[in-house]
Amino acid sequence: MSDARMPWLVLIHQLPPKPAYFRVKVWRRLQALGALAIKSSVYVLPNTDEAREDFAWMLREIRKGGGDASVAEAGFVEGLSDEAVRTSFQSAREADYRAVAAEARGVARGFPRRGGRAPSPARRAAVEAGIGRLQKRLAEIAKIDFFGAPGREAADGLVRDMENRLGAKDDAPPRRGARRLQAAEYRGRTWVTRRNVHVDRMASAWLIQRFIDPEATFAFVQSRGYQPADGELRFDMFEAEFTHDGDLCTYEVLCREFGLSDPAVRRIGEIVHDIDLKDARYGHPETPGLDHLVIGIAGERIDDAARIERAGAVFDGLHGYFRRKRDA
Repeated sequence: MSDARMPWLVLIHQLPPKPAYFRVKVWRRLQALGALAIKSSVYVLPNTDEAREDFAWMLREIRKGGGDASVAEAGFVEGLSDEAVRTSFQSAREADYRAVAAEARGVARGFPRRGGRAPSPARRAAVEAGIGRLQKRLAEIAKIDFFGAPGREAADGLVRDMENRLGAKDDAPPRRGARRLQAAEYRGRTWVTRRNVHVDRMASAWLIQRFIDPEATFAFVQSRGYQPADGELRFDMFEAEFTHDGDLCTYEVLCREFGLSDPAVRRIGEIVHDIDLKDARYGHPETPGLDHLVIGIAGERIDDAARIERAGAVFDGLHGYFRRKRDA
């Protein structure tokens, strides 16, 4: 995006009342483009070359169908803010990812874990079809996820988990007992994650610094199209070395891979899981309080490094509390 451009492209249209199918067709096309409706006939996309081309095609299509439309560059001054629009884009895609995650759990229900009874041919075929459908839907959402919405890692982890289970040999041993990673081999690394860190990335950064790599440095990037440099380790982002796996959040995956068995560390992981995945699996009484603290930190006008530092003090306190509670 050129610095000289306004941040948004706005499509304003007026459609004929009939035929009804044409109005539905335009609405579906705008949804497929990821356009955000800010009024009933006003839609917004980030001001990119691809969006210009998409809106140009929409403009021709609307006029061909008997309607009228205009496209303009814009920046919001009063009422809506640019940040509010970005947040609305993220919320829309987060809802899409959560719908995929819910469907993935439905597809996986009743499908045996490795080491269990082999699925019937009919069940295997149904899961294969479900995985293909979910992969296609994830790719469609990712294409219009302009600002790195939360939820992609969780949905992708669930789909990949089903793929792994489907492709595993029926007599393959379970993962338990696999070689644990050695923290000493991961010292002094650059750990990369998505910008605008929230609970899982805050907690994972704390876990990395406290129990895996005390010399860690962190980098925060726009995940869309990011290519890691040599030696970088990514966490809680798409195709990262450490990210969601099935129903495990990134913090839980790090605990598993590095064999972190401290009960206080595990208890924090259960709280982070419930906040991040919103599935209320553990239901600890501390969960709402930590959720509110994280929202407060994320809402402050501070950069990601400051967020991690501030959240680190919270997790230090929570870890100490659980250790004292256990020892009492």
